[in-house]
Amino acid sequence: QVRLVESGGGLVQAGDSLTLSCAASGRTSSSVVMGWFRQAPGKEREFVAAISWSGTSKWYAESVKGRFTISRVNAKNTVFLQMNSLKREDTAGYYCAADPGGDYNDYTTYAYWGQGTQVTVSS
Repeated sequence: QVRLVESGGGLVQAGDSLTLSCAASGRTSSSVVMGWFRQAPGKEREFVAAISWSGTSKWYAESVKGRFTISRVNAKNTVFLQMNSLKREDTAGYYCAADPGGDYNDYTTYAYWGQGTQVTVSS
């Protein structure tokens, strides 16, 4: 089992930055791909970013490429999502996920999920 706890969400203005954290616990938490997804009201959950267990491979949604950075510190079992130049359309609940059984950008394949943290961007 892997337990995930997100933190760092909040209310910010457009153009601001925010860093989300995901603390993982469990025997395999440092050896799996980790991902961030987001879901706005009335919309499907969408892929944001993912990172390999070593941190050497990172993948991003086109909508956040160049603005968001995913990273991980395995010694602390923590994954981060640095979000810069935030836009109103980034407003959503952000969810950390672990251990995809298939494609890293397909939320249906992830085995473990956090409870989510809300990010609201005002103009």
